[in-house]
Amino acid sequence: MGLKIGTPKEVVVGEARVAMTPDSAQQLLKLGYECLIEAGAGREAGFSDDAYRSSGVSVVDSPDALYAAVDIIAKVRPPELHEAERLRDGQTLISFFYPAQKKELLERCRESGANVIAMDMVPRISRAQKMDALSSMANIAGYRAVIEAGNNFGRFFTGQVTAAGKVPPAKVLVIGAGVAGLSAIGTATSLGALTYAFDVRPEVAEQIESMGAEFVFLEFETAQDGAATGGYAAPSSPEFRDKQLAKFRELAPQMDIVITTALIPGRDAPKLWLGDMVAMMKSGSVVVDLAAERGGNCDLTVADQRIVSDNGVVVIGYTDFPSRMAAQSSTLYATNIRHMMTDLTPNKDGRLNHDMGDDVIRGATVTYKSEITFPPPPPKVRAIAPAKSKKKEPELSPAEKRTQERAIFASQTRSQVALLAIVTLLMLIVGAYAPASFMNHLVVFVLACFIGFQVIWNVSHSLHTPLMAVTNAISGIVILGALLQIGSGSLLVDILAALSVLIATVNIVGGFLVTRRMLAMFQKS
Repeated sequence: MGLKIGTPKEVVVGEARVAMTPDSAQQLLKLGYECLIEAGAGREAGFSDDAYRSSGVSVVDSPDALYAAVDIIAKVRPPELHEAERLRDGQTLISFFYPAQKKELLERCRESGANVIAMDMVPRISRAQKMDALSSMANIAGYRAVIEAGNNFGRFFTGQVTAAGKVPPAKVLVIGAGVAGLSAIGTATSLGALTYAFDVRPEVAEQIESMGAEFVFLEFETAQDGAATGGYAAPSSPEFRDKQLAKFRELAPQMDIVITTALIPGRDAPKLWLGDMVAMMKSGSVVVDLAAERGGNCDLTVADQRIVSDNGVVVIGYTDFPSRMAAQSSTLYATNIRHMMTDLTPNKDGRLNHDMGDDVIRGATVTYKSEITFPPPPPKVRAIAPAKSKKKEPELSPAEKRTQERAIFASQTRSQVALLAIVTLLMLIVGAYAPASFMNHLVVFVLACFIGFQVIWNVSHSLHTPLMAVTNAISGIVILGALLQIGSGSLLVDILAALSVLIATVNIVGGFLVTRRMLAMFQKS
C-alpha cells in the first residue's frame, strides 16, 4: 500500500469547506494512496462520514490521531500554530498558506521539517490551471458577491416595463477583472444589470466586453503596464492612481452596486473606493468588498461584517464567500488537490515525487527539507500576454495618395490587359482547329466565369465568410452559363442547363440561410 493522505476538520470558526470529498478520495485511491479523514470534517459541506466510508476512506476520531497516522495532510485554511505543532519531519502539508503574510507560521513549518505546498502559490500558467485553487475559489466568490449584493439591494437587477411603471436596470461597477471580477461580471450581466468594469491591465478589455460589460477606459499619457508575473495586477504609479480615483469619483453617483476585487500579491489590498466615493452614492446602494480579508479596497470595509454608512450605503466585508457555498467550493478545491497529487505521483504508485525541477511544484513549495523556498523564481511565461502595440501607418499627403492610386490602377490595368491578351490568343489558336459548336460553349464558359466572379466576389466578406464567397462565385458561374445554354435547340442541353440553375440556386440560397443563422447566434436577444 502507498502513503497515507488525510484531511482534518477545519478549526477556523465558520469554515465549512473540506479538502477531500468522497469523489476525490476515489481518485486518490486510484493513485495508490490510502485515504483518511477526521470524523465530521465534511459534515457542514454536505458529506457524511458514511459517504466517505462508502468511498473507501478510513474515518479517524481525533486530529491528533490523524496527524500521527498520515504522511500527507490536505487542508483548506492555513494551519493554526497549534496545528503546525503536530507536523513532523518529512511530512507533507498541502493547503492555502499565504507565506508572505504568515512569516511565523512559515518558520514554524521549516523547524518541523515538513514540506509545505501552498495552493495559493500555484503559478498561473496554462499547465497549472487544473490546480489553480485561487481561481476556483475566486470564481465562486465573484458569483456569490453578486448574490449577496442582490440580497441587500432593494430593486431589480434587470430593467422592466410593468403596468405600474418603468423600472430602470441596476448599474454595477466591478473593479478588477481577475477571475473573481470576471465571474461577478458574468453573473451581473446575466441578471440583466448594466455592468461596467475597470482593470489596470488594458489587455483584459476584450474579455470584459465579450461578457457584455463596458470597459471603463482611463486616459493616461504614460502607458501603464498593470500586469505582473503570475497573472496578478502590479502596483500602480501615484500619477495613475490619482487619475484612477478621479474616474471612480466620476462614476460613484451613477452606480447602484460596486464590487471590488483588487489584490496585489504580498501586499495589503489597495484602497480604491474611498469614503468620499461612498458618500456620493445613492441611499440603498451596495458595496461588496472581496478584498476584506487583506484590509479591503473600500475605506469603510470591516472584515466579516455588514455595515451601513451614514448616507444609507451598505458595505459588505464578508471573508467567507466560498464557504457560504461549501459543497461547491469543496468539490472544486478537492479536485485541485487531486490534480496536484496526480502531478506529485507520476508513477501512480502511491509515492510522492517532490520534483523541485518542475515549475509548478517548485513554484507552490514554500518549505522543503527544512529550508524556506519562498519566494519562488518567477514563472517563465506571463499568464496574460501584454497587448501588442500596433504600428501606426504614416499618413500620406493628397499628392502622395493620388500617386499611389495611379500606381495601383496602372498595375491592375496591366494585369487585366495581359490576361485578356492571353485569353484572346488561346481562343484564336483553339478556334483555328476546334468545331464551331465547341467555340460557342467556350465563349459562354469564359463570359460566365468573368461575370460570375465580378458579381459575387465583389460582395463584402462581412456579409458572408470567404469560403461562402468562393462557393457562391462558382455557383454564379454555373447559373450564368446555364442560362446562356437554355434555348440552344437541344432538349438534352436544355434539361441539363435547367438542372444546373436549380442546383446552383439551392446552393446560394442555402448558403446565405446558413450564414444568417450563424450571425443570429451572436446577436443579443
